[in-house]
Amino acid sequence: MNWISEWALPKIKTLFGAPREVPENLWHKCPSCEQMIFHRDLERALHVCPHCGHHMRVGARTRLDYTMDPGWQKIELPKAPADPLRFRDQRRYADRLKEAQLKAGQEDAVLVAHGAIEGNRAVCAAFDFGFLGGSMSAGVGEALVTAARLAVLQEAPLIVFTASGGARMQEGTVSLMQMPRSVIATRMVKEAGLPYIVVMCDPTTGGVTASFAMLGDFHIAEPGALIGFAGARVIEQTVREKLPEGFQRAEYLLAHGILDMVVKRGEMRATLARIISLLRMPEAAAEPAVLAGTIALPPPEAGAAAVQ
Repeated sequence: MNWISEWALPKIKTLFGAPREVPENLWHKCPSCEQMIFHRDLERALHVCPHCGHHMRVGARTRLDYTMDPGWQKIELPKAPADPLRFRDQRRYADRLKEAQLKAGQEDAVLVAHGAIEGNRAVCAAFDFGFLGGSMSAGVGEALVTAARLAVLQEAPLIVFTASGGARMQEGTVSLMQMPRSVIATRMVKEAGLPYIVVMCDPTTGGVTASFAMLGDFHIAEPGALIGFAGARVIEQTVREKLPEGFQRAEYLLAHGILDMVVKRGEMRATLARIISLLRMPEAAAEPAVLAGTIALPPPEAGAAAVQ
């Protein structure tokens, strides 16, 4: 018997105590400047690199926390067909969807919430790019229609934070039909005389850009956000020309009149509150209605019926 390994080492370990487990993800690497950032510093900076100002992608819940006043309420959304085409490639689409739901803790790529932004009542729909690339499915279409109906019901502005790769290929034509549905949903809000504001986050591409994302009363983007329909390489191959520097980035689109503003994440909340207060009558800015549980929406009007 080796007395060093059997007796001495256990005594030494007991004397000095077991090594403490070090949590993972204490440091994050900026994808732009590649600087290491301590996780608490990154959270204080709202996931914006303190070295180069790069705006990192955040989930839907985090974005709502950054934008809305404390106490915002999530809206329960109608159930949509989970796998309308019974699609399968290397894996079943139903399995991919369940995995994404467990990972993100939500039913689909959009969360809808109601509450206030600096005291101004608002309904927000936030995309989560981490959920299958924020792709547009039947569930996303239902979420946008529900958000529009809720905005009309509460006489509140509708704010949509987009972060999507476009249509969800596993749902085929069903996904493409969400483009006209989302357009009709925006018309419901505008016909009620309510503001419709779009905040484009990185990335906003494909069918989302080609439908409701470009129909806002105000178009805002975060710095450096990729915004476009087709990819830059596809465009270059089609037109057979070299694209300008920064093509499809938020700053380029602002300079060419596509966007109204490019706003830093730390200033987004105050900017949205200012826009809402300018577009709405003073008496419309009030405390958000506190509704417990699921909100029972009234039957859709004629405009909403056309969405079905």
